[in-house]
Amino acid sequence: MVQGGRGSGKRPVDRSEGFGERLLGVLLDRAHEMPPQLIAPLVAEEVARVGGREVSILLQDYGQLMLVPLPGRRLAVGKAQPIGDSHAGTAFLSATPVEVRQDDGVRMYLPLLDGSDQVGVMVLTLDTVDDHDRRLLRRLAGLVADMLVTKHSYTDQFFLARRSEPMSVAAEIQWSLLPPLAMSVPQVEVAGILEPAYEVAGDSFDYALNDDILHLATLDAMGHGLDAATMAVVAVGAYRHARRAGIDLSEIYAFMDRAIAEQFGPDHFVTAQMMRLNTATGVLQWVNAGHPAPLLIRGHRVVQQLVSPTTLPVGFGGEEPRISQQQLERGDRVLCFTDGLIEEHRTGGEQFGEQQLIDWVNRIECAEQGVRAVVRSLSHTLKQQRGGTTSDDATLFMIEWRGGAADHLATLD
Repeated sequence: MVQGGRGSGKRPVDRSEGFGERLLGVLLDRAHEMPPQLIAPLVAEEVARVGGREVSILLQDYGQLMLVPLPGRRLAVGKAQPIGDSHAGTAFLSATPVEVRQDDGVRMYLPLLDGSDQVGVMVLTLDTVDDHDRRLLRRLAGLVADMLVTKHSYTDQFFLARRSEPMSVAAEIQWSLLPPLAMSVPQVEVAGILEPAYEVAGDSFDYALNDDILHLATLDAMGHGLDAATMAVVAVGAYRHARRAGIDLSEIYAFMDRAIAEQFGPDHFVTAQMMRLNTATGVLQWVNAGHPAPLLIRGHRVVQQLVSPTTLPVGFGGEEPRISQQQLERGDRVLCFTDGLIEEHRTGGEQFGEQQLIDWVNRIECAEQGVRAVVRSLSHTLKQQRGGTTSDDATLFMIEWRGGAADHLATLD
């Protein structure tokens, strides 16, 4: 450690603990052994220290329709807030604090971000707000989000709070398998959504950011219920295993193909699409095993379908697939989707179809800003347009390539 002193020629280092450090430090010091049910009273106590009151923690429900209150001692538990039409929803979707002036002070809505995945929103009231309050509360919200995500893995309390209706066993399996629904770093942003949230079985997606390479896959296991969920588990497990072995996309396909065939026999299959995006250069590569062609969105409009050679679905022993490639421009978005989205139809009517999907993508891209907001709005709008029900799983996954670098985040100014 640098020691300051007379004649040393070095500036003394201030090691005193300020108010904000003490406040956040208590949370950090206690977080590792904090039981989940005590997060709420500690957060309420911390907020009270800065003059805040009427604290609520709102979590996103599984259907991505509502922000539901987390029950807890000293928390104000009110009504659920619609994500699409509330101050809390605006803070959630924009990942930006929202302040609303009221007769008794300022109501603050602070997004709870963990690795840029929006966990929910923390809400509180202050008599007045200055920049010091904003900075401290933004950091407090970040710590609260980290604690919620950490404790989420060994309690059912947060799962139960997020449910607005009963969930099938197959859906339980799928939700436990998924990575965070959204991720954002300076070079790239991704977001995904599954429908029907409480009955999904065979659809899944997975992704990982390893250095400059974003790996991702969308999957659709045949059938419904537990059989489909079980196949999806094996497919995702095989994909992750092969991906982590560092092999190329065609070899990943072959490994997944063998895993499904050996486990389930020749009459079962999983359609799949595996991609790799170089976040430094914008080069996108992919292998398509029976999925609809992704859509390339540029300037908030679909400019082309990424049509490519396809191979047989995973499990059918297809030939070695050809790897397709597309150079993206900064700001380009790529939308992947499963066939349940376009094959749905009203009784006696025609299928929804890719053209209707493209038309709605163009409309919603002009109305929404962030990737997560677009995916959520698109999924819910398309479900309404398909009659409000889904007879098959329907998954959307969107990527936005931004380019640039993130090295500045590792430098202390």
